[in-house]
Amino acid sequence: MAPIKKGILERLNADEVVIGDGGFVFALEKRGYVKAGPWTPEANVTHAEAVRQLHREFLRAGSNVMQTFTFYASDDKLENRGNDLHLTGQQINEAACDLAREVANEGDALVAGGVSQTPSYLSCKSESEVKAIFKKQLDVFVKKDVDFLIAEYFEHVEEAEWAVQVLQTTGKPVAACLCIGPEGDLNGVSPGDCAVRLVKAGAKIVGVNCHFDPMTCVKTVKLMKEGVERAGLTAHYMVQPLAYHTPDCNCQGFIDLPEFPFALEPRILTRWDMHKYAREAYNAGIRYIGGCCGFEAYHIRALAEELAPERGFLPAASEKHGLWGSGLEMHTKPWVRARSRREYWERIQPASGRPTCPSMSTPEGWGVTKGHADLVQQKEATSEQEIQHLLEVQRKVKASA
Repeated sequence: MAPIKKGILERLNADEVVIGDGGFVFALEKRGYVKAGPWTPEANVTHAEAVRQLHREFLRAGSNVMQTFTFYASDDKLENRGNDLHLTGQQINEAACDLAREVANEGDALVAGGVSQTPSYLSCKSESEVKAIFKKQLDVFVKKDVDFLIAEYFEHVEEAEWAVQVLQTTGKPVAACLCIGPEGDLNGVSPGDCAVRLVKAGAKIVGVNCHFDPMTCVKTVKLMKEGVERAGLTAHYMVQPLAYHTPDCNCQGFIDLPEFPFALEPRILTRWDMHKYAREAYNAGIRYIGGCCGFEAYHIRALAEELAPERGFLPAASEKHGLWGSGLEMHTKPWVRARSRREYWERIQPASGRPTCPSMSTPEGWGVTKGHADLVQQKEATSEQEIQHLLEVQRKVKASA
């Protein structure tokens, strides 16, 4: 009989470091299993081996949580704007749970069932209609007995509150992450106030994921922590940022950058950047530390290696990685062997190799959010007339920038 694993709250209450996983959507899009645009996770059914392998890579890299690949797996998203998958949300969510559990059982990892923001909320559907969507996904998570639940990638704290209120009815621990920066959600609610609302809704763990780089996300979680403590409440904190540098982003985050989503590679953080992020997050009192879009297994391994003194062990993947480049001592070229030390990599300032490119971009900044006509979603595919309208708006935005 397999040993009983400590639950997520048991680990966090003991001040243990919990390493999250990385960005399934972007990683699988690059591998050819997710379509950019809808970003839906039907690969759980159509290419289960790809999802399983990615879970295993993150587990080997040090992840303590196998998050179900259920991002945008609500029925309203699966059929949005002409997306015709011939698969139901239930089929996809069940397959995702099975894959996550299979791999979690290969190590000391927990399974987290996740829900995310919905097209229905952006289209101004009612609270009861949006909650019913979360409930359908939750029914699968209960059936599959996931270890805890995550509401993640919410731009509006109101919708995240609704998600938490639904998820907490199970009695399982609930974590809640907004995709916001220090300016707060898209309605201007501050990070501190957002966190207080999420804790009052029932979240035991609060934080941010996606949209911004690691240091920006850590700064935002610090503001959330300050708000919770000021309100006399308690919570655990988590952070799962982008693996992209975003110093030029506005409140909408990286999706406003002109490089999104197909030209972000020059912004990718190095493994050494990840060491700095892990230490900064830990020193801020954050104990659930992972990643989102852009994170690959080697990024997660860097987090686990940086925090190995606190965790008491290295991940399995470190068998093939000399700490701080020490494996380069075996290189054939002497000038590369000379790089086999921590001081070299801590001080490196990587060049992009793109002499005609700027170091930063100008975000498009359309400034639209829930309630705007251009954000109302539909089952029908986007028409040519709609595209022409968007191109005209784009021209006006750029002209006024």
